Amino acid sequence: MRPEWPNYFMSIAKVVATRATCLRGQVGAVIVRDKRILSTGYNGAPRGIEHCKTCMRDELNIPSGERHELCKAVHAEANAVIQAAAYGISIKDADMYCTHSPCSMCAKMMINAQIKTIYYVKEYKDELAASLLAEAGIQLIHVPVTMEI
Repeated sequence: MRPEWPNYFMSIAKVVATRATCLRGQVGAVIVRDKRILSTGYNGAPRGIEHCKTCMRDELNIPSGERHELCKAVHAEANAVIQAAAYGISIKDADMYCTHSPCSMCAKMMINAQIKTIYYVKEYKDELAASLLAEAGIQLIHVPVTMEI
C-alpha cells in the first residue's frame, strides 16, 4: 500500500533515528519542502567527538527535558538545521518531520529557521516549546504512524 506523504516522511525520520548515538533515546528528523528531502538529522555527539560510553544525565539523575546543556548530544532537529546550513540549503518555509516533538531549544531554532510546520509521532513534554511554536504561528501536528519499517 502506498503511504500518504506524512507517513512516508515520518517513516524516513524513523530510519534516520537508527543512526542516533544517544544512549537515552533515538530521535530522527527530516526537513522537507515541496515533497523533496532537504536535510536529515539524528541525535548524537558532535562531529569528531567521541560518542558517549555512559550517560552523564542518567548518572546525575537528570530528568528528561531538564538541563539540556549537560549532554554531549546535539538534538536531531538541530542537526538537520545545521546540516542544511553547512551545505547551503535554504530551509525557509519547509516542513520538519520528527520522531518526537521538539524541546524549547530546538523550537527556537526552528522558529528562526522559518520552518512552517512540524510533524511528530511521540510527544516530548515541553510546554515552553509548544507555547513558542504557537506564538510563532508554526503548526505542530501529531502523525500517528501506522506503517512499520
